[in-house]
Order: sequence, then structure tokens, then C-alpha cells
Amino acid sequence: MSGSAYGSRFTALNHHAASLHFPPSADLSRAVLIIPLRELNITFVRENGGNKQVHEKEQLKNLLAELEQLLIHANIPYPVYFAFENDEIDTVLADIKKNDAIGQPATATTGGYKLVIPTPEPKKVASPTITNIQGWLSGLKVDGDTNQLPTIAIVASYDTFGAAPALSVGSDSNGSGVVALLEIARLFCLLYSNPKTRGRYNLLFGLTSGGPYNYNGTQKWLRSFDQRLRESIDYAICLNSIGSWDNELWIHVSKPPENAYIKQIFEGFSNVAEELDIKVGLKHKKINISNPRVAWEHEQFSRLRVTAATLSEISTAPELLQGTGGLFDSRQFVNETAITRGVKLVAESLANLVPIGRECVDCGPMTSVSGLYQSNANLLDIRGKGPALVGWNWGNVWEHVWKELADHTDEVNMQHEVLEGVFTFYDSTSARLNIYQVASVTFDLLLLLVLGSYLIVLFSFLVITTRGLDDLISLFRRPPSRKVKTA
Repeated sequence: MSGSAYGSRFTALNHHAASLHFPPSADLSRAVLIIPLRELNITFVRENGGNKQVHEKEQLKNLLAELEQLLIHANIPYPVYFAFENDEIDTVLADIKKNDAIGQPATATTGGYKLVIPTPEPKKVASPTITNIQGWLSGLKVDGDTNQLPTIAIVASYDTFGAAPALSVGSDSNGSGVVALLEIARLFCLLYSNPKTRGRYNLLFGLTSGGPYNYNGTQKWLRSFDQRLRESIDYAICLNSIGSWDNELWIHVSKPPENAYIKQIFEGFSNVAEELDIKVGLKHKKINISNPRVAWEHEQFSRLRVTAATLSEISTAPELLQGTGGLFDSRQFVNETAITRGVKLVAESLANLVPIGRECVDCGPMTSVSGLYQSNANLLDIRGKGPALVGWNWGNVWEHVWKELADHTDEVNMQHEVLEGVFTFYDSTSARLNIYQVASVTFDLLLLLVLGSYLIVLFSFLVITTRGLDDLISLFRRPPSRKVKTA
């Protein structure tokens, strides 16, 4: 990024394996260290104290998050791979630990296990692409009204980034936002299908790319709008990380809280939150137009003078490449009940803001929001897409998202753009690991000695039996020197 290297650009591997039980005098410069995550002490990477009172599951999440940040922001001069644990790897690791414990680490002399990944060095990705998807629900227009209906946009960014991009699931950041958006589109499709419950607002649903990269996809999506559409947007609600909160969510804004639309959004959410026994707080952070760093998605709207807010469980703006759906952000750390409550909060707040009438909210599809639509919930298990994931087949994901929006909105469009900015990406995000058990050099020398001795004995036996012992002895005698006669 901007000429600075992040993470590792190395992929090829051909070294002997070692474990954390290596002797103090061991040379690790030509070794591959295999470390089970549950055995990793972060002080091995960086001195830092840990909180032993934290639940084991939460401790694992915190460990992964900290480790990932270290790996991302450091310029690492060797390959780093993550692999899923299985019986074969456990067996290999047990042998490696046993040899390391008795002071016999794997070397060319002693033999042992050798890890080989014959992958070419990564190449720059010339033009990484990003894809935005949008759906549209038309509001109810009164006969004779020539004015354009106002629009409310519901937006969620779907890209992920991590130390191991191919394993960056992003179930919470921002799979939870994507699932919530699809759920809200489904609910309002039911409301808008009936003229009696169709609001006086158009609803625009947008799934944007490039979230970890200053929301570059959101910027391109907004700039693709014609001026009339952009000016019709009263405000946008951006959904970000709403899958692992307990009882408090935050509304982040760039415009002052005194702004009429900001007050309307916050009061609308606060009223519904009170009924649902949820706490909602407001966070105001001014943006610096000259600074290319974009911490929240709503900031891209604010830069184009469109009022917007981000609903998130995160109380403070994340740092660059932090909280972008990395290794620790998987399904096991996401609470579907939290997403369901978030959907209900947003849907009922929008229903009041549109408005469609309180009585319609109480008797309509909002009352049936007790769980996630299963096909949408399955998206929490799908690995996130990022420009670094070159060659990944996203046909099934796009097919599902496209189908969901097509079933529940009037129009669905897909926009493909080239990612721009200060980021440079490299390919080779996954590889096949080969593990070989190799013999020591000592064994090879001993085998050579035995084989040589056998050949000598065989040769001697054949000479004796065919030509006699004297001929064999004569082979080793020094030939007589020739004397030159002089005149």
C-alpha cells in the first residue's frame, strides 16, 4: 500500500518441520514451524499480557484477531500459511514434538519431516475488479402528484480482508449486514406488494464492494447515479457488523446531530429500540475530505453531500484493515438472534419513517420476525469476496444474492468496476501442502557403505571362482617398474 509492504509476499516452501518444543540451540532459519493455534502464546510473536478470565472461545477469537493484525501490518520475509487441523497433521506433529523434545530436531543429518509447497512467487493483480449489486422497491405515488418520490437507501458492504484471504469468512463483518439487508428487502417486499401498506418512499438496496479498501465500491456506486436520483435520497442506512452484540448498537454519523434528518433517524431508531429493550447510542465523527481514509461506509455518502448513518455494534471507528472479516470472524462467533433483533429494529424503524402506519407494523410481516430466512442465514458460512481472491468462483453467491433481490425488488442491477486507490494486490492466496518423511544423510552413507562392501565381496568371489586367488591378488600388486636401457 503506497509502496509499503504488508504481510508476506513469499509462497514457496521446502524445509524441515519443527515444533514449539525445539531446543534453544536449534536453527530455525531453515525450518518450518508448525504451531497449533490453541498452543500459541502471542508473546512468542510479540510481548503482550493476556486476560486469563476471558472465556476460552472469546480468548481464541481475541488471539486470532491480534495475531492477524501482527501478520498484516508486518513486512514478513517468509511464507505464512494457515491450515485446518486433521488426524494426519496431528500424527505428524506428534512425531515432530517427540523428536524435538529429545533434542533431535529434523535436519539434513538426522532426517525427519519435510514440508514442500512448490508454488511460484505471487504476481501483482493488474486490475482487481469489484462488483456492486442493487435492488429497487418503488413507493406509492398519489395520482396527480408530479413530484419525484424521495428515496431511502439501505446499504451493506460485503468484502472481507485478512491475513489469509482465502479463509476470511466475514460472518459478522459484514456477512451479518448482508443477511440483514436481504431480510429487510424480503419484509418490505411483502409490505410494498399491498397498496395499503406501500410507503411514500422508494427503497434502494445496495450491496457494495471494496469495504476494507476505503469503501471504494460504495464511492463508484454513488458516482454512477444520475444527479436526480442522488438528490432524491433523503438518507441512507448502512449496516455494518450487527451479528455479535448483546444489548447495545451505535448509530455513527458525519453530519451534526442537530441535522433534521439525523434527528429523524436517531429518534426513529430510539423509539423502536425502547420497545424492543435495546440501547441505541449516537456517535458523531466529522470527516476530513482531504484524508483518503474512510472508516465508515456512510462517510462516502457524506462526501457527496448525502445524509447517511451506519448502524453497528462497534462503538469506535476501526483502523485501516481492522475488523474486516478476518480469520476470527466465523459463524461460531456470530449470534443469529442478534442479527434477527437488528433486522427487527431497522425494519420497524424504517416502517415508521417511510411511513406505512403503526397499525400495519403491528399486524404485518414485522410480527413474524423471529428468525432468519434460512437461505439468507446460510450466507454467514460463505467466505467473503475480496479483490485479493483472484480466481475464486463466486457464481453461486451472486446467483443467490441476485435471486433474493430479484424475488423481492422491482429492479436488480449489477455493476462491475476496477478497484482504484493506493492498494496493490497479489495472487496465490492458497496452495497445496506436501509432507514427506525423509531419511537422514547418515542413513544414506551407511547404505552406501553396505552396498559398496557387497559389490567388493561379490567381485572378489567371481574373480576367485573363475580365475583363481592369484589373479585376484595380482590386481592389488604394484606392477614392476620398467627400466629404460641406455646405450
